[in-house]
Amino acid sequence: MPKLWDIVRYDAENCTRCDLYRHATQTVFGEGPPDAEMMFVGEQPGDREDITGHPFVGPAGQIFDRALRQARIDRDAVYVTNAVKHFKFVQRGKRRIHERPDAGEIKACRWWYEQERQLLRPKVTVALGATAARQMLGKVVTIAATRGKAIELAEGGLGWVTIHPSFLLRIPEAERADAEYTAFVADLRGARALLG
Repeated sequence: MPKLWDIVRYDAENCTRCDLYRHATQTVFGEGPPDAEMMFVGEQPGDREDITGHPFVGPAGQIFDRALRQARIDRDAVYVTNAVKHFKFVQRGKRRIHERPDAGEIKACRWWYEQERQLLRPKVTVALGATAARQMLGKVVTIAATRGKAIELAEGGLGWVTIHPSFLLRIPEAERADAEYTAFVADLRGARALLG
C-alpha cells in the first residue's frame, strides 16, 4: 500500500491537468496514515500550505486543529487533503490573495481525490466547505442543505458536510464567531460519531 501512495504522490507532484500548477509553488497532496478511517477534504492550499507543501497549516489550519482537539479527533489518525491540490491566487503587491477554484479546476483535480479515496477507503469523508462538498458529491450543493447529514457515497463510506474553518476567520462579530465555532466543533463530533 505505501508504495502505491508513493507512486500517486509522485504523479501528483508533476500534475499539469489544469493551469494552476504554472503559478503555484508546489502540489500540496494529502497527508495522514494510509489506514485512516476518516478523511477531511478542504478547498485548496492557501499561501502557507503552498510554501510548506503541507495541508491545513495556515490560519484556517490552526482553527481546524483546535476544533479537532475539542471534538476529540486525533489529527495524526486522520487523512487531510484538499479538493484542489494547487494554490489559486491573485497577486496584489507582495501578497497572494486566495481565489476560489472554478468548476474546470475542481473537475481536473477530481482524479487525485478519487485516487486518494480508492487507496484509503475511509469510512467517513468530511467535506469542509462548498468546494469540498462539490468534489465529494460530484455536483454543486449548498452547505445549508447538506450540513450535518450522513450521506451514503457511491464509492462507499459515508459523507458529511460542514463549513470550511476559513469561514470562521471572516466573521467580524465575536459573539457570532464563537457560536459558529461551537457549531463547527459539534459537526466534527457528529462526523466522529459515524465511525461507531
